[in-house]
Amino acid sequence: MHQNLTTTLLAAALALTLSGATNAGVAGPREDQLAQYAKAAKAADPAFTGFSAERGKTLHSQALSGGKPDTPSCTSCHGKDTRGAGRNPSGKTIDAMAVSATPARYTDPAKVEKWFKRNCTEVLGRECTAKEKGDWLTFMLGQ
Repeated sequence: MHQNLTTTLLAAALALTLSGATNAGVAGPREDQLAQYAKAAKAADPAFTGFSAERGKTLHSQALSGGKPDTPSCTSCHGKDTRGAGRNPSGKTIDAMAVSATPARYTDPAKVEKWFKRNCTEVLGRECTAKEKGDWLTFMLGQ
């Protein structure tokens, strides 16, 4: 009886170990999106070595002059606290940008691209580069 229990426990432990190893290498939509941005950033600049949460934080918080006057920075609508709600110019509430506060954020690549296109154009006056998107997203994923 003792040997059967030991064998059963070893088999269960092995199964859990193998299933964890199999799932550990699976990327999710956020990781896939970052990988696509990294590929595009490397194509645009062969010296690209990776994304920076610090550059993403700077992009999020700095005031810029290329876009609309009422949205000179991301914080104009999203607020300085990435874990708190923001408000667009018409007063509509925007869910927190930080993944820790809004866990489902950035899981739909089409929505991510839609909002990058709209928001980068309004704040920067142009579309964001792949490097800027990756830096900003890296910053938000760490919040």
